[in-house]
Amino acid sequence: MTVWMTKGKVRSIMLDIKLIRENPEKINELLKRRNSELSVDEVLEIDRQRRDIQGKADNLRAERKNISLQVGQLKKEGKDTTEIQDNVRKIGEEIKELEEKETDLNEKQKSLLLNLPNTPDETTPVGHDESANAVVKTVGDIPQKSFQPKSHWEIGLELDLLDFERGVKISESRFTIYKGKGAKLERAIINFFLDTHTLDHGYTEILPPYLVNSASMTGTGQLPKFKQDMYKCEEEDLYLIPTAEVPVTNIYANEILKEEDLPVYMAAYTPCFRREAGSAGKDTRGLIRQHQFNKVELVKLCMPEFSDEEHEKLTCNAERMLEMLGLPYRRIGLCTGDIGFSAQKCYDLEVWLPSSESYREISSCSNFGDYQARRAGIRYRSKISGKPEFVHTINGSGLAVGRTFAAILENFQTEDGSILIPKVLQKYFGAEIIRS
Repeated sequence: MTVWMTKGKVRSIMLDIKLIRENPEKINELLKRRNSELSVDEVLEIDRQRRDIQGKADNLRAERKNISLQVGQLKKEGKDTTEIQDNVRKIGEEIKELEEKETDLNEKQKSLLLNLPNTPDETTPVGHDESANAVVKTVGDIPQKSFQPKSHWEIGLELDLLDFERGVKISESRFTIYKGKGAKLERAIINFFLDTHTLDHGYTEILPPYLVNSASMTGTGQLPKFKQDMYKCEEEDLYLIPTAEVPVTNIYANEILKEEDLPVYMAAYTPCFRREAGSAGKDTRGLIRQHQFNKVELVKLCMPEFSDEEHEKLTCNAERMLEMLGLPYRRIGLCTGDIGFSAQKCYDLEVWLPSSESYREISSCSNFGDYQARRAGIRYRSKISGKPEFVHTINGSGLAVGRTFAAILENFQTEDGSILIPKVLQKYFGAEIIRS
């Protein structure tokens, strides 16, 4: 984690052992804002042991070198060196034992650091759970219906847009078939998102692999913490991606970019795959929580001094999709107990769903600082220092496609059961209405 002062506030990013040694109290304070049980104390204790062993090993290496020089001189003089050489071998055995202990401690320290979340930004609201999240703004008028609005899954079945039963038959629960005009509407939403982000917002379209290795999953923070939520290929070191964030961010893993090439804006449509092992019983009906779903993801790499600005711009890019579609939404500032594992600051965008009379998440826009960049080794060469520095990574959904599909069905349903197609989608969909 890097900790530094910018504009009078402490900024904290991924866990760098040097800075943990220098700022343990502050880092513990920030971690405890997430969870009172989080601490770097064990990391520091292992680091103390490791450095102590390293010091002993270095001293023994120096001693062995000096004795070896004496052996050479004694041999020149024709003297017996048997006892001294025995001593050199014993020192070598001691060094080997210390190196094995040091390797073991290094692995323990690495494991601890990989399982520690990012420290929250100073501006992130402090709270234990979602009840402490803050509504930043609410946009759009909630549609007033003269009839009882139906849920998107009821509409999808009545208009023959979705087939839940056959989705379960050919896969398992939480897999759905889009069919006919339903499949066409899903594709129209994807194309609208990609065109707007690439043509209007300056993102480069990326079509990445849908399978990634464990190094990539570790780089963005999915592994090792959330292994139980991933789909893994049994015979290979490959995982189905839970979000395009993983392959797209890792495009530049272990590379040094030129400062003039920043910021990098990338947009990718992919299917996403999540076991969601901890979500049993939640949103079992409809499209809100599926094991496979479509999403357009926005990813940015930038210099640290532009991190906050680029996070705000990305969030506004995602909001514009909702505004162009005419969907009511609100922006939520997530508190320290609700932000993602790798995030230091996060906004959720929530769209209005009339059937439940509630807002539901449709995008999460996160600033990770250099937490992911340190794990993945993504750097740029500073023009000022001439040295490689870590970039900041930012991403967010622009947007979750299935949830957008659900929101359109519910917000634009008519009393006769038809669905009005938002104007911006009509050229992609080829019609103004899906008739009952």
